[in-house]
Amino acid sequence: MAFAGFPVEGIEFYEQLEADNSKSFWQANKGRFDAFVKQPMVKLTEELADFGPFHMFRPYNDVRFSKNKPPYKTAQGAYGESEGGAGHYVQFSATGLMVGAGYYAMAKDQLERFLQGIDGDATGSELAALVAEAERKKYSISAIDSLKTAPRGYPKDHPRIELLRRKGLIAVQEFGAPKWIHTKGAATRIRDSWTGAAELCAWLDAHVGP
Repeated sequence: MAFAGFPVEGIEFYEQLEADNSKSFWQANKGRFDAFVKQPMVKLTEELADFGPFHMFRPYNDVRFSKNKPPYKTAQGAYGESEGGAGHYVQFSATGLMVGAGYYAMAKDQLERFLQGIDGDATGSELAALVAEAERKKYSISAIDSLKTAPRGYPKDHPRIELLRRKGLIAVQEFGAPKWIHTKGAATRIRDSWTGAAELCAWLDAHVGP
């Protein structure tokens, strides 16, 4: 059976899980999760297999070292990494659909190459233009974290200081829950979002890499 969208029942499931994030609720409603969240996401990743292979995140939080952390995640995500290194992420939750592409978090060696690319006049100016273009196309630019000041070895008044402070770079579109996410057309919208960030991802692949 082909991907037909994320059903309204999936949003209802997550709304209720947010209200009662307990083992008893999960055990009583796991069948709904499988039918209305997990299986649609599996079908979606099959539909978008050219951006994969995909890893689907487990629905359970790791609560071993955290106080007051709920046992179950209130979103289902899937992540695929291209040969060049850029990642493609999709997430479904009570608030609807979120899509991202890029390098959300960078390892130490990746971050060093990223900073060098930003610092270079030609490569840095190219990236700044790509980021501005992505924002013009209604992407938000994010990362796992940002420094409060310039990284070591770079001036605080660097012309691209905002980029230098980032520990990753990802272009995100939060679509919410319009009616089309409940149809097979959602796959096309997600594909279009990832494709729209392709030039930004190509810069990252060329100057950062896996």
